[in-house]
Amino acid sequence: MTHDVLKKLGLALLVGMLAAGLVGCQDEPGPAEEAGQELDEAMEDAGESVEEMGESIQDTAEGN
Repeated sequence: MTHDVLKKLGLALLVGMLAAGLVGCQDEPGPAEEAGQELDEAMEDAGESVEEMGESIQDTAEGN
C-alpha cells in the first residue's frame, strides 16, 4: 500500500470511530445514571437536614 492510501484509510477509520461515539451517546439517561442522580439528591437532602439540625441545636444552646 502506498502512503496516501494509508492516510485515507486512517482518516476513514477515525471518522468512523467518531461517528460511532456520537451514536453511542444517549439523549435520555439509563437506569444506572438515574439511580446515581437519585442518590445524589438524597445525599444532598440529608446534608441539608443535618445542617439545619445543627443550626437548631446551636440556636437552642445560645438561648439557654
